[in-house]
Amino acid sequence: MLRIRLIAIFLAIAAATMVQAADSAGTQAIDPEKSVITVTVFKAGLFSAFGHNHEITAPIRSGSFSQQAPAVSLTINARDLKVMDKDISDKDRAEIQQTMLGPKVLDSERFPEIRFQSRQVERSGQGKWIIAGDLTVRGQTQPVKVVVTYQAGHYRGTAEVKQKDFGITPVSAAGGAVKTKNEMRIEFDVVGK
Repeated sequence: MLRIRLIAIFLAIAAATMVQAADSAGTQAIDPEKSVITVTVFKAGLFSAFGHNHEITAPIRSGSFSQQAPAVSLTINARDLKVMDKDISDKDRAEIQQTMLGPKVLDSERFPEIRFQSRQVERSGQGKWIIAGDLTVRGQTQPVKVVVTYQAGHYRGTAEVKQKDFGITPVSAAGGAVKTKNEMRIEFDVVGK
């Protein structure tokens, strides 16, 4: 009985030490109520004037960051991504949403998580960083560089990525006369709890 109590006390002390170490390292959880990712997919093709850029948003479901021991991790539920295009009908928006989440693009049933994990954080000025990390989309992981700024409690970052790097063929219509570009922009706005 005494041995069990000693083990319990040891575990409690170890847990408290780990929490204290995390706090001293400045690790902060992301507030999913206030943190969001925005993806812009650009139009292309001969008749691109008849197409439109797509704006897609989702809350950042979980993650953490630290300035003292520079690191960041983010997780997004792919099924939370929503097409926000304003200049199209509800029917067209729903079709774009279905295509985006379906097997031809994100295949969100098989690959429900989008993740980013930093590998290296380099300060590039007061409240500015360049973060090199790994982005996992559709089960494929690729290196990405993110430019981040901090202002008024918000970490805002931008990265340019290519759909084909993640096994996604850019969507096209009208025999390719209207299509999406391979390149897209990812922006995030992260707030800590």
